[in-house]
This record gives sequence, structure tokens and C-alpha cells, in this order.
Amino acid sequence: MSARGPLPNRLRGEITARIDGETRILCLTLGALAELESASDGTGLAGLARRLSETRFSAEDLIRIFGAGLRGGGNVITDAEVSELRIEGGVPEMARIAARLLIATFAPDGEAAPEHAAPAQDRPGPAP
Repeated sequence: MSARGPLPNRLRGEITARIDGETRILCLTLGALAELESASDGTGLAGLARRLSETRFSAEDLIRIFGAGLRGGGNVITDAEVSELRIEGGVPEMARIAARLLIATFAPDGEAAPEHAAPAQDRPGPAP
């Protein structure tokens, strides 16, 4: 552990996030992904990712992603407890963390998700 908190294993898809004043590891393990999929109302992980990318996600989506990610990162926490967590930056920051977690999980060859990825509208688009 570093002076700033636990170090994530990027090759496993782990990220860190500051939650309730503590740096915590989040990871979507196979079990965590199965948990998300079973709670997806029939849309699967693709539907969840689509809702996030289109900013049509619900608070319940964020609670489930955070809960699954925290549990996958070794934290013992229920979704009810997740709903009470405080994150500086509020819901927009929670959405950015959820997006980083999904990118870290599905990035090819262990490519790391940036700790503070720019929102999509701030990133340059493809070259014409």
C-alpha cells in the first residue's frame, strides 16, 4: 500500500476511487460481472454500457456498478450501504468512476483507464 492508499492492479482491471474519504479499489471480476448481468433487467452488460454512454443511466445502475466493483475489489459492502456512500463531485463523478471501471475491465491487453478521463465532449474526435 502506498502513502496515498492501495495500489490497483491495472492488469486485473482494478481502479481506485476516493469514496467516503478513503481510497478504495474497485474491480469487476467475473463474479461481479455476473452480478451486474443478472440485475440488468434483460438488457445485459451491453445495455448497461449503452445507457452509460448515452447518459441514460439510473441511480440504481450506479449503485449496482459501484457495489459490484467494490465487492470485486475485496470490500465487504451491500448495495444498501453503497447507496449511502459520499463521493466528492456527486453523481457526475460517480458516472466518471463507473465509466473508468468499465473501460478498465474491457480494455484490451490490460490498457489502463486514465484516473481522470476527460468527458467525451472534451476529447478530440477522429481525424477527418
